Amino acid sequence: MMNEQQAASAGWEPCYADLHIHIGRTSRGEAVKISGSRDLTFENIAREASDRKGIHLLGVIDCHSPVVQMDIEQLLENGTMSELEGGGIAYQDTTILLGTELELREPGMREFHMLAYFRDLKTMKSFTDWMKRYMKNVNLSSQRVYVPALEMQGEIKARGGLIVPAHAFTPHKGIYGSTAPRMADVLDTSLIDAVELGLSSDSSMASYIRELDQVPFLTNSDAHSLGKIGREYNELQLEKPSFDEFNMALKGQAGRNITANYGLNPRLGKYHRTYCASCGSIMDEHEMSAERCPHCGSVKLVQGVLDRIMAIADRESPHVPANRPAYHYQIPLEFIPGLGKAKLRQLLDRFGTEMNVLHRTSEDELAEVVGPVLAGLIVAARNGQLELSSGGGGTYGKVSSKESSE
Repeated sequence: MMNEQQAASAGWEPCYADLHIHIGRTSRGEAVKISGSRDLTFENIAREASDRKGIHLLGVIDCHSPVVQMDIEQLLENGTMSELEGGGIAYQDTTILLGTELELREPGMREFHMLAYFRDLKTMKSFTDWMKRYMKNVNLSSQRVYVPALEMQGEIKARGGLIVPAHAFTPHKGIYGSTAPRMADVLDTSLIDAVELGLSSDSSMASYIRELDQVPFLTNSDAHSLGKIGREYNELQLEKPSFDEFNMALKGQAGRNITANYGLNPRLGKYHRTYCASCGSIMDEHEMSAERCPHCGSVKLVQGVLDRIMAIADRESPHVPANRPAYHYQIPLEFIPGLGKAKLRQLLDRFGTEMNVLHRTSEDELAEVVGPVLAGLIVAARNGQLELSSGGGGTYGKVSSKESSE
């Protein structure tokens, strides 16, 4: 068995992984994710991740859909893609994991979303054949499956699948944010492979909850358009991108690991702070959470992720285990003030991919293309040093065009 030091000395390159991408439409125009962009087809997603983003491991959700499976089979048949021996589908320098997002609801509780990943198309089709008996429309994304959560876990595990509660803390169908104060109230936690933090939380915030101490954290984009791919992602240590290697990384086996999470500062997330549905106010850090809006007195509040975590915490302060990978605040290039499509195109023409711009390019090299001011903002964004205002109620926080004094 290879340990971490041996893996590093083996010369493995960092593997960047975004594991929650939705299908908007099929190649024939059939709707899958109603709120997703029409150009979010399976092939376009793979091309964007490989050519523009520099994402090596991609989790494409909605692969349970038979109309999406038709697209995948065509791409395999015409040689555009191929199935890997270690699980997953290869496209150029990117490996695609076949995933699905499921909506479940237990009696007396609100619904929540859960991600599942399977090793190959044959296994995913087997899962579809079982699941479609309990759904109203198996071709659509994130549909309710009318089976108990524990039965769903059993069916996924019987097929060798991986289980990840999705955007766990958001008020919109997150297991903590919407359903229960403890994951163990709903699921068999011994069968959970990881938890997806979501755009409005980070490792420190999640570490207020003891039952998560031994659970790996992932942070993903939940992209509904091509441009959003890679706005949050993970750095993995793998010999090569595949389902089997990803499974080993979640378990920390043979030197495979999650080495870092890269995500928005939670203040930029759409559900970070409590929001008043009546007057539109967002309760920021200087305002105490209350049952009524401090601005208009309304009780129509949508509880934010931070406020929800504080309400259900079973610790007074977060405890981040020593083996937990670092969480890096990083603002996506599209959020940077003044960096429009033309400037971004110039950067990609020069440096190849967004991952190269964010991780491998010096400030001086950036300045040669977009000038010193934008180069400084890109580096500040890379290091989480831009001023932010909090998001809430479905509205993103905002990025200032100047660096934070903190």
